[in-house]
Amino acid sequence: MTSPALQPHDPTRHRPGLSPWRATISGFSACLVGIGLARFAYTPLLPAIVGAHWFAPAAAAYLGAANLAGYLAGALLGRPIAARLPVAVTLRAMMLLATAAFFACAYPVSVSWFFVWRLLSGLAGGALMVLAAPSVLPHVPPARRGLAGGAIFTGVGVGVAASGTLVPLLLREGLRETWFGLGILALLLTILAWSGWPTESISEAAPAAHRLPPGSGTLRALYAEYALNAAGWVPHMIFLVDFVARGLGQGLQAGAEYWVLFGTGATAGPILAGYLADRTGFGPALRLAFLVQTCGVAIPALGLVQPAWLMLSSIIVGAFVTGTVPLVLGRVHELIPHHPARQKAAWRTATVAFALFQALAAYGLSFVFARSGGDYRLLFAIGTAAMVLALTIDLTVATADGAVRHGRLG
Repeated sequence: MTSPALQPHDPTRHRPGLSPWRATISGFSACLVGIGLARFAYTPLLPAIVGAHWFAPAAAAYLGAANLAGYLAGALLGRPIAARLPVAVTLRAMMLLATAAFFACAYPVSVSWFFVWRLLSGLAGGALMVLAAPSVLPHVPPARRGLAGGAIFTGVGVGVAASGTLVPLLLREGLRETWFGLGILALLLTILAWSGWPTESISEAAPAAHRLPPGSGTLRALYAEYALNAAGWVPHMIFLVDFVARGLGQGLQAGAEYWVLFGTGATAGPILAGYLADRTGFGPALRLAFLVQTCGVAIPALGLVQPAWLMLSSIIVGAFVTGTVPLVLGRVHELIPHHPARQKAAWRTATVAFALFQALAAYGLSFVFARSGGDYRLLFAIGTAAMVLALTIDLTVATADGAVRHGRLG
């Protein structure tokens, strides 16, 4: 009989020794801290930062974009870092880095100081997104991995909803105290996750994928669609609360309420998207997601700023910020069946394309916002155009693929 140490690696086999739900809680906490709070708590804080004269409106918008640039760096560097350190050490360090950034941002020393810490918080979030779920899921029995994966990514939505709820309450004590409060929450979640991480190195927990061979046009189109989708979310992700609070003159409390709706949608998004994909397939589900998102982003661009319309827009975009992730991942698996290494390589490419376009869109829209004199509707119009282009590419490729299949059958 083969020694356990000599048995071939099976990436689908459940690894004993670590409680599956303990590991899932750690993954959930990582997404909550690294993405839900480190990225999205800045949105309801933006008008308060401007109102307290910490930074000018244009500078504050650029500082929000710094987190997205850091996210791209984290997505690129996360696995190389974890390849040189135990994965548990890397994950703990990234959660601590995100936590430290909250405390550092309580002191508006300068734009450069704030930029560096927002960049580092994004780097931590990108690394946590790339590493946390792949490190945890091998320790979950295969029959429960779908539920566990959904629970992990739900941390993003919970963080959004929590930031929209907590930030207005904390701001009653002051802007600096708000950053401290978020830092304390992140520290508590870091402590909660501390002992739930696997102890293997990244090479043991998830071996490096082989380089993806030349892929189909459909796969390359999917990368472009996911990247454009990321760009289309940016107006809501960075400017939604500021648009309501200052653009519409309704105040921070009203802006935060829409952000809570955004977070509520983000919490339910992965579950609803998975339910839809189980019944239609990932391709049609993703196509429908692009269509619905286009409508959601277009609402404020069309000047529909009544409460009912803005509520609908916030919920729709929030739901698909998290819900599109499992749809694209599932679509990758549909296009590259039975090849786990190629699937991982394709997913990494999609994630980098997503992070790159999101960062570029954040800086580009911040530039447009500054040069247009604060024209919020223009930002949402640009986001809508990106969504329309993603949907157009998807429909074009689907039509071409259908024609090819029809020709072969004919």
